[in-house]
Amino acid sequence: MYTLYSMQSSGNCYKPRLLMAQLGLEFRLADTDSFDGSTRTDAFLQKNPNGKVPLLELPDGRMLAESNAMLLHLSEGSHYLPADSYERALTYQWLFFEQYSHEPYIAVARAWLHLVPGGRDKAADRLAGWHEGGYKALGVMERHLGAADWFSGSAYGVADIALYAYTHVAEDGDFDLSAYPGIRRWLDRVRGEPGHVSMDWRP
Repeated sequence: MYTLYSMQSSGNCYKPRLLMAQLGLEFRLADTDSFDGSTRTDAFLQKNPNGKVPLLELPDGRMLAESNAMLLHLSEGSHYLPADSYERALTYQWLFFEQYSHEPYIAVARAWLHLVPGGRDKAADRLAGWHEGGYKALGVMERHLGAADWFSGSAYGVADIALYAYTHVAEDGDFDLSAYPGIRRWLDRVRGEPGHVSMDWRP
């Protein structure tokens, strides 16, 4: 059985939970809180020297870090990862976009405003920059969704899971999605996919 070291409120940890639920894979959760020092213990650092969750322990004992790497590994051979080489490359494109142009703004703003105690006051001088970068990323997504239904090529897949994880809770970071009808319709489509589970779901 897979073991996922995970923090329930984390969008990055939600990504593999959602995919494994949709794939029907059995796994157990090992609750690991990034805020209480659990990821900095010697025992955890032996598993992931980078000291972060999520961390996936494969049935054979091997470890895999980084949420999007987990999505690619778990989806191999399934319809959640396109077989067509160009559509697969587009999937990679949006996975990189999520990590470099989306997550550093939308996820970080959410963490400071929604999860970190007193974070709104502590991060007040950085919020405008996070919003500038986050709204730019949302604009890129909205333009794409004007011509396509999904980010993983012609069908729902792992790029959609990656982008959904933090976009659907963007309002926790004071992002207003009312001006993005394409994104809001896409969020509804993702929620309507078979096997979809919410962020608070546990196996």
